[in-house]
Amino acid sequence: MVMGSLKQETEVVVIGGGPGGYVAALRAADLGKEVLLVEQREAIGGVCLLEGCIPSKTLIHAVETLQLAADAKQMGLNFGKASIDADKLRAFKQSVLDKLSQGTAALLKNRGVEVVRGRARFDGAHSLALEHSDVAGVEFKHAIVATGSRVASLPMAEDAGVWSSTDALTLPEIPARLLVIGGGYIGLELGLVYAGLGSAVTLVELLPQILTGADPDLVRVVHKRCKKRFEQLLVDTKVTAVERRGDGFVVSVKRGGDALELEADRVLMAVGRVPNTDDLGLDKAGVALDDKRLIEIDDGCRTRAPHIHAIGDVTPGPMLAHKASRQGKVAAETIAGEPAAFDNRAIPAVVFVEPELAWTGLTEAEAKQEGRRVKIGRFPLTALGRARTIGRTDGLVKVIADEQSDLLLGVGIVAPHASELIAEGTLAIEMGATLEDLTASIHPHPTLSEAIMEAGEVAAGSAVHVAVSKSQRRS
Repeated sequence: MVMGSLKQETEVVVIGGGPGGYVAALRAADLGKEVLLVEQREAIGGVCLLEGCIPSKTLIHAVETLQLAADAKQMGLNFGKASIDADKLRAFKQSVLDKLSQGTAALLKNRGVEVVRGRARFDGAHSLALEHSDVAGVEFKHAIVATGSRVASLPMAEDAGVWSSTDALTLPEIPARLLVIGGGYIGLELGLVYAGLGSAVTLVELLPQILTGADPDLVRVVHKRCKKRFEQLLVDTKVTAVERRGDGFVVSVKRGGDALELEADRVLMAVGRVPNTDDLGLDKAGVALDDKRLIEIDDGCRTRAPHIHAIGDVTPGPMLAHKASRQGKVAAETIAGEPAAFDNRAIPAVVFVEPELAWTGLTEAEAKQEGRRVKIGRFPLTALGRARTIGRTDGLVKVIADEQSDLLLGVGIVAPHASELIAEGTLAIEMGATLEDLTASIHPHPTLSEAIMEAGEVAAGSAVHVAVSKSQRRS
């Protein structure tokens, strides 16, 4: 263990340099605070930038480009057989990460934020001890915990040499046969990446539906596409053992009443993430955890120790980079005495599969669980001119509104560029928009965004471009 001998003092210390931590540090500095950021890694950016969102989307884009070239045959465009230079792809991905991380470090330097490398642990209400650092510790007035999360695993696979998502994103090889355990967004995204690069992919999911928590109407479209791209897609299937055998693996599963053995050259474990709240000394700082090991906070991101804030994956709610960034700003502004609260009505979620799936606000199931009576509008891409022009008609937009007030409650999209389109739904929900606000706003033609307006019209009973029954139509 390497430790420095000197302690530093600062007004605000931020623990973790991911999309929550570095944003909090920048905002606090802009508000006139003296800020010190503690980060274990040499590079700034956290899991999202270094081994999550950014590298995965770089690889996903590469595979989508291959798929677009293949799909262009239906338009009479032929590009011949594609080849993959894995070394160049790795280098391109790394160049993206390096430039973004260096840019973030430059922003911190420009704002006067001091960055200290080391592993932080609270040893008192206003002090941190640092390990593997040139600094022995930090004394502070305010702290922001932004330590993020790490990949989860299954005990049976921990010593079997399986890949984590972090391993898979380094593109160590393109195996002939890849078995993915977990049908959440990580498993699906990486499974499709490797399928696009040439692997025969089998995906195993314990629950009856992939992307548990997402709207089944949207998931059905993705499930259908994944079945075409994967060798096998097995839901309601439990992994009971993972065994290394020769140069490959044998994965034992139970499906219904059957016990099966699945062979693969590599196995990818993608069963979620767990918060990095262990061994932080939180008890010594008076910070409480809930039964899921998450830090309890109020709408100002304050913990039970009011001078200590927590943001991102260590707090309740979805583990999403954009949630962490928003919370980082709220925490910094709260510390600076600004009127701020994390009271957002909608946090968009995106799955970068093909077609992309995104939702914001309430799903239909969540609205019904809350006892709300709702109107539903679904508009299929088969009826959308722009979708026809690009040959991408698999998908739909779904709008959920309150039955009495027409207040917009949720939007779900499964379509090309859903990740970009969902922002309109998020803004509409945050602004308290009604169906009339949505449908009376002119959307450019021909675009994919028109499908949001069209779905709103279906919900409002004023649809023009799809057939509806007399009972659905509002006069």
